[in-house]
Amino acid sequence: MTSAKNAPDDLSGTSNTSNTSGTPSDAEVRARALLAEFPVIDGHNDLPWALRQQVGYDLDARDIATDQSTHLHTDLPRLRAGGVGAQYWSVYVRTDLAGDAAVRATLEQIDCVQRLLERYPADLAPATGAADLERARREGRVASLMGAEGGHSINSSLAVLRTFHALGVRYMTLTHNDNVPWADSATDVPGVGGLSPFGHEVVREMNRLGMLVDLSHVAATTMRDALDTSTAPVIFSHSSSRAVCDHPRNIPDDVLERLPANGGVAMVTFVPKFVLQAAVDWTAAADENLRERGFHHLDTGAEAMAAHAAFEERYPRPRATVSTVADHLDHMREVAGIDHLGIGGDYDGTAFTPDGLSDVSCYPRLIAELLTRGWSPADLAKLTWSNSVRVLGDAESVASGASA
Repeated sequence: MTSAKNAPDDLSGTSNTSNTSGTPSDAEVRARALLAEFPVIDGHNDLPWALRQQVGYDLDARDIATDQSTHLHTDLPRLRAGGVGAQYWSVYVRTDLAGDAAVRATLEQIDCVQRLLERYPADLAPATGAADLERARREGRVASLMGAEGGHSINSSLAVLRTFHALGVRYMTLTHNDNVPWADSATDVPGVGGLSPFGHEVVREMNRLGMLVDLSHVAATTMRDALDTSTAPVIFSHSSSRAVCDHPRNIPDDVLERLPANGGVAMVTFVPKFVLQAAVDWTAAADENLRERGFHHLDTGAEAMAAHAAFEERYPRPRATVSTVADHLDHMREVAGIDHLGIGGDYDGTAFTPDGLSDVSCYPRLIAELLTRGWSPADLAKLTWSNSVRVLGDAESVASGASA
């Protein structure tokens, strides 16, 4: 995920699962039928941050009951079209919001999700456990969970962690792009060498509460330490395969190999710079171009995006596709097994998306691509729905045992 999360996406893209007339292919028709029964549980969507950045949480100005494709990747009609049955809404805040400012901003993000639930009760259902997911599916509503992205949000306080859980947050990503005092990030210089003693305590407390330990964004050393400590399944809410695309935000094979013993789930992300090797170097150059012009490299405001566009005109951006993402899932299935995969698109958290996966309406294209590669309906039902229900239920079971 990127930090400035309000860039509109202008990539409609095309998919190799539709014909040239725009008529859905047979595979996409089959994909939509499958999603009607086993919809997508998506591990990460940054709509709350986009609403903060774009309109200061003015929900009238971004009424997601109507088409918001000019501004956002996400609205209710496109969630329906995409076959989304449950969404973890990220209650992310930037890492330059430190200390109590990070806690306050996270509370504001939580409040945003709660206001969305109050505003759209016919479409969004509050969810904190596996039973809520199944209930929402029966009711035809989108189950809405929350995930806090970055341990800086708790300001090194287990009391704050417990408060977030009481308010409905059901996972916490241990770091974002920068280290926290007790855990190393994938994209920062090593600090404590993985998890500090307090970091291990955070993981144990999350297990006790029934809050999923999210290992996206963390260093591989932190991944391994967390797996050594956690008695509950972990998740990667939006990460792909490092063997397929060598970016530190992705998951090494030795960590994927540990998921069956842990019971966890790795949720593939769509962000081009994490899934396409050619995009890694291009992104580094594009980020440096922004910094040279006085912008933060994650700034997606209008002026920064204009600078991005000028750079892209000179140096065309490598284009990820639906097939690119499917390549990651093929490899991750081979290493971790089908019972340990999910989807975490990172919509409204990235300035760019793969061609054919431009917004939340596009999940059927990915499922169709996997069907053409021989994935069975039973395997796809695990990918989209069952694995994520199981992992949340297993975390609840561990918590119940800890409190018994």
